[in-house]
Amino acid sequence: MFYRENGQFKTTYRADQQIFAITQDRVAVLLLIAAAFLVIPIVTSEYMFRAILIPFVIMSVAALGVNILVGYCGQISLGSGAFMAVGAYAAFNFFVRVQGMPVLLALVLGGVCAAAFGILFGLPSLRVKGLYLAVATLAAQFFSDWMFLRIKWFTNDAPSGSVSVSGLQVLGIQIESPVSKYLFCLSILVVLALLAKNLVRSAIGREWMAIRDMDVAAAVIGIRPMYAKLTAFAVSSFIVGWRGACGALFTWAPGNRPRFQLTCPSSCCSW
Repeated sequence: MFYRENGQFKTTYRADQQIFAITQDRVAVLLLIAAAFLVIPIVTSEYMFRAILIPFVIMSVAALGVNILVGYCGQISLGSGAFMAVGAYAAFNFFVRVQGMPVLLALVLGGVCAAAFGILFGLPSLRVKGLYLAVATLAAQFFSDWMFLRIKWFTNDAPSGSVSVSGLQVLGIQIESPVSKYLFCLSILVVLALLAKNLVRSAIGREWMAIRDMDVAAAVIGIRPMYAKLTAFAVSSFIVGWRGACGALFTWAPGNRPRFQLTCPSSCCSW
C-alpha cells in the first residue's frame, strides 16, 4: 500500500460522491489515461498497435461487461462469447446493409441486440444459480455457433464465417490507420468504464451487490430478484456486445482487413 486513506476528509456532499474519492486515485487514473492517449501513440510501433494494443483495449471492454454480471451481481455465466458474436454480427449487418449507417449507431445497435440476447439466456437465472446457471448459459454458445455458421445471411453469405468492412468514418474522421483505431477504441473503453463505475454506485448497482451477497435476504428487504438479475444480464451483454462490434469493425487479420472469425465450439469460449 503506497498511501493511506485516513486524513482525507470530505466537507461537501458533492465531494463525497466523487467517482474516485481518494486524491491519489484520481491523480493515478488521470495520469494513466493521459499516457494512454498522448504518450503511447507517439512511442509505439504499428505492429504493437495491431498485435497487442488494439486487441487489449477491445478485450478490456469485454472485461467490464463480465465484471458487472459475475463480479457485482454474482451470476456465473459462460455465454459471454455468444454475446460478443451477436454484437459483432449485428453491428456488421447494420453497417453493411443499411445505407449510410453511422459507425457509432451500428455499435449501439449491436450492443442492443446483444442485450436482448443476454436477457433471453438470462431467464434461467430466475430459477437456478451457480454451476447450474453456468451450464444453462453455456447453451448460448452452442446456439449462436449453430446460428451464425448455418444461417449465411448473418455473415453476408461468406462461406468461412468471416466478415470484413472498410471505409470507416466517425464524425467525418477517417478511421483506417492503427493509431486512429486505437484512439477510437480507447475512447469507447474510457466512456464505458466511467458509465459502468457510475452505474454500480447507483441504486441498481447496490441491488446487484445485494443479490450477489444473499438473494433471499435481498428479496426480503424489497429488492426484485428478477429485475436485478435481468438488468445485470442486459447491461453486461450490452457492453460485451460492444466488444464484439468493435472486434468486427476495428480489428483485422494480415492484409489489413478488419475481420471477426467465429471459431469452433470445442473451445467453448473462443470467439
